[in-house]
Amino acid sequence: MDTILTINIVIAVVFTCCYAYQLFFLAVPFTKKQEPHKPEVLHRFAILICARNEEAVIADLIQSIRHQTYDQSLLTVFVMADNCTDATADIARREGAVVYTRFNREKVGKGYALEQLLLHIEEDYPKVYDGFFVFDADNVLDCRFVEEMNRTFSDGYEVVTSYRNSKNYGDNWISAGYALWFIRESRYLNNSRMLLGTSCAVSGTGFLFSRQVMESTNGWKFHLLTEDIEFSVHHILQGRKIGFCADAVLYDEQPVTFRQSWRQRLRWARGFLQVFRKYGFGLVKGIGKGHFSCYDMSMTVMPAYILTVGLIIAYLVGGVMSTAEGISFLPCLMYILQTFLGLYVVLFLVGVFTTITEWKRIHTTPLRKVLYTVTFPLFMLTYIPISMVALFSRKVQWKPIEHHRADRRVLETAAGRK
Repeated sequence: MDTILTINIVIAVVFTCCYAYQLFFLAVPFTKKQEPHKPEVLHRFAILICARNEEAVIADLIQSIRHQTYDQSLLTVFVMADNCTDATADIARREGAVVYTRFNREKVGKGYALEQLLLHIEEDYPKVYDGFFVFDADNVLDCRFVEEMNRTFSDGYEVVTSYRNSKNYGDNWISAGYALWFIRESRYLNNSRMLLGTSCAVSGTGFLFSRQVMESTNGWKFHLLTEDIEFSVHHILQGRKIGFCADAVLYDEQPVTFRQSWRQRLRWARGFLQVFRKYGFGLVKGIGKGHFSCYDMSMTVMPAYILTVGLIIAYLVGGVMSTAEGISFLPCLMYILQTFLGLYVVLFLVGVFTTITEWKRIHTTPLRKVLYTVTFPLFMLTYIPISMVALFSRKVQWKPIEHHRADRRVLETAAGRK
């Protein structure tokens, strides 16, 4: 058992060393103010939406774009109907979008659809747009979203990401788990990074990049399972600083079934490993040169649950060896339970802190806000078996998530009517 205790101490020290800075990040928004914006310049934007069988939600997104306070003459909505078998394309055209269609069963995924969409735009509208927004079809935008993003874009950031909120926080413990994590990521990771002057990271959807960024990669060339993180890491390694706009609020829909959640997060976990395999050397090299953003991104693509998986494997191996030597397995089991309890407490405190400080931005009943702080750690701990599968699975592929929500309360809030 001395060996197990030593392993426990070593892993605890590694955890602390790796992620202590994120505890510091929790205090940053309360101690540091955002620098004033530079004079605003109005830019012409292309809005990119890649949609696969999203007839239930795409109209709400386009309508929320049409309700923006930004000059509508400077916005063009482009939709790539990607392998659709429903009315997505027809609905998008009816709402005034420029629609392209794509049918390719081999190159599947958002990255390939974005690549094809940008090729069409550059062929049909060459050199027209200063920047490109990327949204998922289930998103809904606050009415000031583009206006606020343009202010940060005018400050000189070539890539800008936004505050990611949720349309369906209160559906169940799964949707709330996602939503609370994304709110925490927006408020206490990207916001703190922005205030400290280091690079932020794109999270899935609701981001903007300049024409210069698009031309630097000759379109969209990011096709790993987590193309958003790949995009972020690539540009950070190129020396670009990704900005964050705390006042640009986006609402997206979270999965509500564990099966969908497992499939999606398995793809993310596998995608993190892909990104680390492709960019790990560059990140380590950047860390050696003293670039904090490279360290920060390394902790993002090689997250804490990988260390947890390693710890549990070490416990089990040690327990088996102890049993073989005639020593009770019970102490090893107690160490595992203590580890899970410690993780639960840390995640619970993070969830409580985020819920209290972002209370007004969480759209559900007070009772559910409280209840889902209790279930939040359980949701996060399910990453452990997902990570174990991702480490050994070679057949993880991108698959669409079904969306059905059109919450009137969120639509009214986004439109500024509440």
